[in-house]
Amino acid sequence: MEISYLLIVVFLFALAIVDLWVGVSNDAVNFISSAVGCKAAKLKHVLFVAAAGVFMGAAFSNGMMEVARSGIFNPSEFYFSEVMCIFLAVMVSDVFLLDLFNSLGLPTSTTVSLVFELLGAAFIVAIIKMFSGGADMDIVNLLNTDKALVMIISIFLSVAVAFVFGLVVQWISRLIFTFHFRRNLGRKIGIFGGIAVTSIVYFMLIKGLKGTTIVSPDVKEYINNNLLLVLGGCFLFFTLLMQLLHWCRVNVLKVVVLIGTFSLALAFAGNDLVNFIGVTLAGFDSFITYTFNNPAGLAADQFTMESLAGAAKTPVYFLFGAGVIMVVALCTSKKARKVLQTSIDLSTQSNEENEIFGTSPIARNLVRTTTKIADVVIRATPQCVKNWVNNRFAPVEERQDVAFDLVRASVNLVLGGLLIAVGTSLKLPLSTTYITFMVAMGSSLADRAWGRESAVYRVTGVISVIGGWFVTAGAAFILGALVAAIMYYGGIVAMYAMIALVIYLLIHSHIKYNKKKKEEQEDVTMQIVLRSDDEAEVWSALKERTAKTISSSLVFSADTYKRMFEAFAKDSLRPLKLSLIKIVEEKAKLKKQRRLETRGLQRIDQQLSFERSTWYHLCTNSCQQMLNTLTRIGEPLKEHADNSFSPLSKSYIEEFSPYCRDVYNVLMDINQMVESGCYDNATEVSARAKELKHSLAALRKTQTRRLQDNKGSLRMDFEYLNIIQESHELLSEVRNLLRGSNKYFAPVA
Repeated sequence: MEISYLLIVVFLFALAIVDLWVGVSNDAVNFISSAVGCKAAKLKHVLFVAAAGVFMGAAFSNGMMEVARSGIFNPSEFYFSEVMCIFLAVMVSDVFLLDLFNSLGLPTSTTVSLVFELLGAAFIVAIIKMFSGGADMDIVNLLNTDKALVMIISIFLSVAVAFVFGLVVQWISRLIFTFHFRRNLGRKIGIFGGIAVTSIVYFMLIKGLKGTTIVSPDVKEYINNNLLLVLGGCFLFFTLLMQLLHWCRVNVLKVVVLIGTFSLALAFAGNDLVNFIGVTLAGFDSFITYTFNNPAGLAADQFTMESLAGAAKTPVYFLFGAGVIMVVALCTSKKARKVLQTSIDLSTQSNEENEIFGTSPIARNLVRTTTKIADVVIRATPQCVKNWVNNRFAPVEERQDVAFDLVRASVNLVLGGLLIAVGTSLKLPLSTTYITFMVAMGSSLADRAWGRESAVYRVTGVISVIGGWFVTAGAAFILGALVAAIMYYGGIVAMYAMIALVIYLLIHSHIKYNKKKKEEQEDVTMQIVLRSDDEAEVWSALKERTAKTISSSLVFSADTYKRMFEAFAKDSLRPLKLSLIKIVEEKAKLKKQRRLETRGLQRIDQQLSFERSTWYHLCTNSCQQMLNTLTRIGEPLKEHADNSFSPLSKSYIEEFSPYCRDVYNVLMDINQMVESGCYDNATEVSARAKELKHSLAALRKTQTRRLQDNKGSLRMDFEYLNIIQESHELLSEVRNLLRGSNKYFAPVA
């Protein structure tokens, strides 16, 4: 039995390493986006500073490990087998949840996942014990309900707190420094830098000393007894140092940003390390206790785990090892360099950036209501006050490669680090993602980065991300409870089955990620080429990319058109549903490609751009209309099949099958011309498409007469007529696409 649990512990360590690597890759945006967004230093220098903070934070994170050990449940009321069931369920659920949310493209929070997976797994095991144990058991004794409730409330309350603090602090900072901050620093920058760095020192070093075993008790006691003296000395020293650096023409704001990056990375590691290895270390400690401190030789389902209720004393080498893995992941993971875009886009000062979110009714109503309230406040404010504030917020011409300035970056980093450090010092597992994201949103709102043209998109983005976190909480609780229940009743066999399933999911996710990464790399390469100053190179790359876009759309449309008719002919519902889902994905992909390629057209010769842009937009509009046509075909067919109405008659199938094949062949022939760049047969294919349209028009008249005779199923006859009509429209769009692509790809005169 001990061998079985030993293998489970080994598996927990393997998952912990995976969690460390993936977690840092995903969450790197939390502590480096501000420094990268304001161009405070080169990326390699920012990563070096962040890596130092991550490593130190890992060493100071010992106190947070108690959250996984006894923060959610009372371990003295659980047996070793039950505790291992809970811990394994949490780690397995985490992999399931990560795979699910990555597939759906939804945001996740490691802190929310950990807390609610622990809560769900412990809750279901506690319920099972209550019904199968004794009358003396109740949920209050089994679970630390008060502490769990405090952690849950703190996680979600931190959203509002971070947003409000980011808004207020940034507004005050902007009033002081304005957007023309370089000429308004003066003696204020020394005080600003002194406050920022002293705050960081207080929370990072003094509060951080509570949980670490590295610093001796004598040093801790001295600092606690002389706290005001230490803080006063730090403030005086750093204020003078920052002012001196300013007089020496050193950009103090860049220094503050880099120190803030260090502190936020340190706070992230100190707070979030428990999310990655806390459960694993708790399981390891449980196994060691059961194996070596069990003189009576009790079975796994009889040995209680009072030892977990004590203070966590994590060996330093575990913390150092975790720190090394996190640093390596931060510095080498390509994914860590790609996850910056969402946060930077949502907080960028420019309103001309491509918005990555759409709009939603909630966001529209919220923006409309807030705008009306703001108008009332503005009307009630004296004109002299409004003029003074507007002058302080008068924007300056920004660098095109900078999303926001150093003042906002400093506020984001220092404030985010402080809020997380406060939670860490109170042993509350606040979400690093929540804090940093909401501080950035609050500061961007205070900076008037959310203009009337972009506010609804930014609010939708915030709502989408926060909504994803709430969904994470519910999904984590349910999944943790379900997996724990299966393992509890299935025993070791079920545990190993779950382990095998997790291994499969990890391999499958890795394959999917590599495929997605390849597609993203193509987009990145294209973006780099389109920023080139060589117009010939840009035009060549643009033609190649546009050809791929059109070809992909043609192949997709041809395959989907054929698949939907064949599925309807067989009265098969599932292919129709999948086809409609794929159409939505293809529309999003086409929209993204069109935006990228349109920006590329703006970088080539003006005369050539004007000449080809009309034909380009004709091509992409035709691609869009083809997808709309497929939607108009698929939705009625799906509804018809879903309601189990009369299937398409055999006579209609035999009648339309040749037309379906001909439409498919026309699309594929045009695709072949686009791929090869040879349009010698364009006239012939266009004539075939035109002739096929005439044939479909004649068939449409025949079907209309059949409807008037009303001899068959009216619903089925209408569906068949719709297929004929939309096929006719599809050919019209294909002919437009052929004409446009022929002109667009023609040699430059």
